[in-house]
Amino acid sequence: MAESELDRSALEALIFSSEGPLGLAALKRAFPRVTPGQISAAVAQINADLAATGRPYEIAEIAAGWQFRTRPAFAEVILSATPDRKLRLSRPALETLALIAYRQPLTRAEIEDLRSVDCGAVVKSLLERDLVRIVGRRDAPGRPALYGTSATFLETFGLRALSDLPALREIEAIVAAPSEELPADESALEPGESGSSEQPDALPDEEESLADDAAGELLLH
Repeated sequence: MAESELDRSALEALIFSSEGPLGLAALKRAFPRVTPGQISAAVAQINADLAATGRPYEIAEIAAGWQFRTRPAFAEVILSATPDRKLRLSRPALETLALIAYRQPLTRAEIEDLRSVDCGAVVKSLLERDLVRIVGRRDAPGRPALYGTSATFLETFGLRALSDLPALREIEAIVAAPSEELPADESALEPGESGSSEQPDALPDEEESLADDAAGELLLH
């Protein structure tokens, strides 16, 4: 085999054995002379072979890498057997995550200005879940942290890169608008629980549709 050729079986083994999406840098260490185009072509052929034999999984390009994932058609049966695998976020957490995703980088103060509510608990929750990360510091008094989405966010929502986020005008599902204001996002402390009697805060008019539309789209993935 020439150095520039790609052993599909070896590629499949590398992706299969990786704990997360296997990036181009790791693949280049294994196959120094292989181009990204050759990798994509090999992955496409592997997926074609898997589909032809009826396998319930495929290789997806996720978070700037490649990863084995079960096909969407099997999501319902998998979740019925392992319901704890389903990502559960409170409405305040989902709104905040959508704002960060579409407008990053943002400081906590900027998030709170957009949502008109204390977001300390929800930002902490998103950090703990590794859906957001600190990407820098704002050049301002106190040098506040700047928040952006993480590779885990891309992997969780099945995105190759942030450029794959849908344009707001393309969003078809809209979460119902919040009805009353809260002094703080108390419900974000337990994002996995539902049934809270409290309602999330109302957004400023010019920002309300942004958070609602973005949150609705993130629920679709």
